[in-house]
Amino acid sequence: NVKSPVSIEFGLEGAEIRPAGENHPNSGHHHLIINGTSIEQGSVVPADEQHIHYGKGQTTASVDLMPGEYTLTMQFANFLHQSYGDSGATSIKITVTE
Repeated sequence: NVKSPVSIEFGLEGAEIRPAGENHPNSGHHHLIINGTSIEQGSVVPADEQHIHYGKGQTTASVDLMPGEYTLTMQFANFLHQSYGDSGATSIKITVTE
């Protein structure tokens, strides 16, 4: 169980974290998907309340969530926000308490 705001630390092995717009091989940035699954490889990660972009290359985040159960999915994507698919995603389940 965690309390809001939820502190998140993104990790990654085998690729380099770079801001959006910087076209470098084997690099990209993180996206947090709240109560969703990974994005199909090559598809652009949407930008909305459920899909939070960390296009500056951030590796930590603080997210306000109401009490309840959540699935949080970290999705890595390239400089154009195109998903690396399942190989660039991982999910955890959390319960936010008051």
